[in-house]
Amino acid sequence: LAGTRIICDHKFLLECKNSPVARTLPCCLPQTPGVTSLAQSSLVKLEELKERNESKEAMPGEQPRHMAP
Repeated sequence: LAGTRIICDHKFLLECKNSPVARTLPCCLPQTPGVTSLAQSSLVKLEELKERNESKEAMPGEQPRHMAP
């Protein structure tokens, strides 16, 4: 057999996840909504949830209402 085998232990891999390089996106990725970036509809939903949560915090005495999807 020819070639090189790279062996990494569990501790090393866990340390790699905290590396700044691991937290940086590659510069040349295409913008694909829902894959490499959030889909536009997802952004709208996130904003609605944020606004809803902020309004609940503003009125702590009210019971939460369940909305139908």
